[in-house]
Amino acid sequence: MRVLSVDPKPFHWLRYLNAAPGGRGVERARLPFYRATLDALPDGCDAVVFASDLQGRVEPSRYGEEERLLGEAVASELEALADDRVIPRTSDCGVILAGDLYSVPGAKKRGGFGEVFAVYEAFASVFAWVVGVAGNHDDVRNVGAVATLLDGDVVSAGGVRIGGVGYVAGNKNKPGKRDEDEQLLRLELVLDEGVDVLVLHEGPEHAPMFEGSPAIRERILGARTPLTVFGHTGWSAPLVELSHGVTGLNVHERVVVGTVL
Repeated sequence: MRVLSVDPKPFHWLRYLNAAPGGRGVERARLPFYRATLDALPDGCDAVVFASDLQGRVEPSRYGEEERLLGEAVASELEALADDRVIPRTSDCGVILAGDLYSVPGAKKRGGFGEVFAVYEAFASVFAWVVGVAGNHDDVRNVGAVATLLDGDVVSAGGVRIGGVGYVAGNKNKPGKRDEDEQLLRLELVLDEGVDVLVLHEGPEHAPMFEGSPAIRERILGARTPLTVFGHTGWSAPLVELSHGVTGLNVHERVVVGTVL
């Protein structure tokens, strides 16, 4: 399963609350939804949804309920779009989440660390399957009860081999981080098994324009991994060819709905 292209313009937006930069309170933001073209789909799927860094909150008035994490609202929004036949039925779609799905109540500040079970549960309740990795802001306790959480593992979804590693390299004494050596060891264990799709939170560098990890890039290119999905750091272009036949899909603060022509 490869991503051939991503439409340059969003087909849908979702309004939400986000923490303003520099601790300047809360700002209103819009999450873009893009269409993408894939060369193939997992068996039994009409589409695959990719997303990460859904770090915001949706106001109570949006759905007549209590304030919710942005990821919960995204799952509901996708279901509504499917009901309107804008996208395929969610029950015939898979989901790949690349981490950082938590926001503090009211989206009053950036960062934080908290439970994201509700987001995974919201996706799992309407989609055929959900595979994800933990971001450095995500408490993923109990997520395994409703979705497949990867951290040095490989699974098969409709015949597509998906491997993943969560968290980021950094100070292991802080939540959501671990030593770079351990992070890279987990990555190498996944790549040694051979995967069609690699899911990470922290992705590869693509110098000089796009930030990321040079060490992760080196290992992805060495393994000739066809598609790597990630977030953590925003890129202006969602889809980049890292090398011939090796692509990176950055879904930081994006929802991408992939279908075949």
